[in-house]
Amino acid sequence: AKEEKDKERQAKAEASLKRREEEVQRTLATHMRDREKEREQHKRDEARQHFNALLVDLVRNSELSWKEVKRILRKDHRWDLAESLPRDQKEKLFNEHVEALLKKKRQSFREMLDETSEVNLVSNWKEIKKLIRDDPRYTKFSSSERCEREFKDYLKDKLLTAKNQFKELLQETKLITHKSLTLLRENQNHMQEIEDILKNDKRFLILDHIPQERTQLILNYLEELDRRGPPPPPTATEPNRRAK
Repeated sequence: AKEEKDKERQAKAEASLKRREEEVQRTLATHMRDREKEREQHKRDEARQHFNALLVDLVRNSELSWKEVKRILRKDHRWDLAESLPRDQKEKLFNEHVEALLKKKRQSFREMLDETSEVNLVSNWKEIKKLIRDDPRYTKFSSSERCEREFKDYLKDKLLTAKNQFKELLQETKLITHKSLTLLRENQNHMQEIEDILKNDKRFLILDHIPQERTQLILNYLEELDRRGPPPPPTATEPNRRAK
């Protein structure tokens, strides 16, 4: 019986040792896998950095296609350093680089337009082009057609900003109240009275080229105030201090 007990104890000890060894092996395998993943990630990050550096150094023309760019990049020895990057990843990085280039050039182009005092909301592209054609921010931006498109988008954005600023002016004008629409219905000259008050402000003057639309903006605002009705008395918004 003693011998059997000894055998049993030994078997248990061996089984326990085996379990412990298996546990150690599993932990070690997990650790090795994690280390391998880290190494792979590090290699990918390095390859990405090399490839981005290559793009920054060699791709400054945002008009080039990926196919054209690949031919240029392959001639550089750093192309091999990015070998571990999948093809679709390289193309994605190229597209991001081109997008960043375009954004920077567009920003410079718009800054140039901001600095050109002759540019206003009714400017003609042909006239403005003559003034800016020697500026590198124009020549580097893109083709003439693309520059014209960007110029038109710029004017649209400026017009939107001008309209929003005009709405702010209306809100600041104390003469305009919830009663103004009724006054206008009773007396058509009331619109002229409103415009006479506003006309010294540059936010009014900047919309001189679209007088009907400007008048419509005033009318829309009067209708909005009329719908809202009289503002609450000042005390209505104050908390009742006695109610405690």
